[in-house]
Amino acid sequence: MLVIGCWAVAAAVSWWTAPRPSTYEQARADIAGRQVVAFQWGDRWGGGDTRRWFADDTLYSSNPLGPLFGWRTGDGRVHWIDSGDFDQVMATGAVDATVYDGPGAIGLAQDLQAAGIEQRYGDISVLGGLVGGIGFFLTMLVLLVLLVGPEPVLGTKWYWFWIVFTMPYGLGLLFWTLRDRPWAARPPAREPRRDGWLIGLATGVLLGVLITVALHLLNGAFGDRWIPYGNGWWI
Repeated sequence: MLVIGCWAVAAAVSWWTAPRPSTYEQARADIAGRQVVAFQWGDRWGGGDTRRWFADDTLYSSNPLGPLFGWRTGDGRVHWIDSGDFDQVMATGAVDATVYDGPGAIGLAQDLQAAGIEQRYGDISVLGGLVGGIGFFLTMLVLLVLLVGPEPVLGTKWYWFWIVFTMPYGLGLLFWTLRDRPWAARPPAREPRRDGWLIGLATGVLLGVLITVALHLLNGAFGDRWIPYGNGWWI
């Protein structure tokens, strides 16, 4: 139950805090309403590969600031826009225009200053450390059990290694925990035939591809609000 509980916490936090694309108008509204508790500028997202465990995306920045603008609201949700898509901005001279990448970024910087929250620049993925810590704990736990624990019932240790570490988002860990029950007492029984490492690798890769395709289709059907995709939870 501890493993499943840790996975559920990491999944819930990752889903809630996943960066979701928004609009320029919404960014301005949140700034004007002082709903922005932290913001960042950037030009690219990091951590965008399909992950074995949950992890937060990082917004990387170089000079000039922008065009990507990410912000976190008081409920812990993270939003982002590409300000380069918006150029209908009147520069007032309130900020140094040479610091920002394009008129859209300049307009947001002016709004931040007008709202008096320009000092709230900071990390927008405040719970990323929690998710990363859970992922590290589960990784070490799996390796420890596979190294010194009893022989699995339904597959070799290499089979479960590949299942756990090739299926995305820790789903292999759930599969292993629920199917093989590695901590359950084992009654003496005839040695069954167990699946080997090659089957584990092939199964993990195949399921990883199918899961990614399924999430892509679900994102198309329900949108980023419910199934964040792209620069967000899943990829």
